[in-house]
Amino acid sequence: MATLLLSVIYLAFISLGLLDSMLGAAWPVMQIEMGLPLEGAGLVSMIVTGGTIVSSVLSGTLEKKLGTGKLTTLSVLTTALALLGYSFTTSYLWLCLMAVPLGLGAGAVDAGLNDFVARNYGAKHMSWLHAFWGVGATAGPLLMAWMISLSGRWQNGYRLVSTVQFGLVVILIASLPLWRKSDHAVVEEHAQQQKNGSIWKISGMVPNLAAFFAYCGLELAAGLWFASYLVQIRGVRAETATAWASSYYFGIMLGRMINGFLTMRFSSKTLIRAGQTSILLGILLLFIPAGDLFSLVGLVLVGMGCAPIFPSMLHETPARFGKENSSRLMGIQMAVAYVGQTTMPGLVGLIAGRWSLQIFPWALLILLALMIWGSERVNKVVAGSRK
Repeated sequence: MATLLLSVIYLAFISLGLLDSMLGAAWPVMQIEMGLPLEGAGLVSMIVTGGTIVSSVLSGTLEKKLGTGKLTTLSVLTTALALLGYSFTTSYLWLCLMAVPLGLGAGAVDAGLNDFVARNYGAKHMSWLHAFWGVGATAGPLLMAWMISLSGRWQNGYRLVSTVQFGLVVILIASLPLWRKSDHAVVEEHAQQQKNGSIWKISGMVPNLAAFFAYCGLELAAGLWFASYLVQIRGVRAETATAWASSYYFGIMLGRMINGFLTMRFSSKTLIRAGQTSILLGILLLFIPAGDLFSLVGLVLVGMGCAPIFPSMLHETPARFGKENSSRLMGIQMAVAYVGQTTMPGLVGLIAGRWSLQIFPWALLILLALMIWGSERVNKVVAGSRK
């Protein structure tokens, strides 16, 4: 039964990946069709991830009342309806309006399932969970490119993914009996959390949250702007750049599949450092104006570097701050991560719209530096507390 339920959770994370990667892949075409400025994608992205912040903060309360299974089902249904609304979009205003329920639904799924897996499964499953997000994120640009090539309409790409989401809703409804045992445990854990004191006095909280902010800002900014960077700065054709964007998410997916096995041999701290090194190498390749191959390899290296970082940081939460604080910290970490996702892609787009997308690699480099500072500072604080 546990394996069957885990399979359903993996499917849900595939659907999350599809949602996160579609906009960046479609934007070069959407921008021209609607006559919008470059930074228009940043605002839509900010609305979506702003919704995830709200639903992440509320997910604990909703999970207590509904249970993880029902909350996930309702959330996926919300995203399916929002994507269906995207498929009928003819104006930028409607696009922004549909971004609200899309973000609310996606955030509740993400926070709820991360907490569920952290409580019930080991480190390898956390990594593989996020690898399945990469499966969806890799497929998203490819599906969008395919539908654009077939019909010339990006709306059909969203219509196809909406159909997939409705199919997942049916599967989730059928799986509801499998969640009941865990839902009883959730109620007991929430009651215990209310007895614990404030977590804001825990040493290392600020740099830890800074690392989550920087990582998620970097990951989403890279996914959103890579295709446009290739088109505007490297002169790559829009269709080619859209397909290439999937290589970034493929790198994340492949890296997380491999990372699941590496967790059995290496510590989370080591895997986080290895990922940061890979991101640095990938960004440096983007500075080399010597052919498209460097950009493509840079894409893959950044994606593979992102692979171990987020699941490893999530898995380190109880080890760093204590199991008694883990559940509450998970929600706060996810909320701060969403703040990074909300602000950084839009800020990069705003600056690029006023100057040039030449600033794109520099923005990634700054976020990487903040991430490294935060994670290394937490390592130092934790090491000091154990002496």
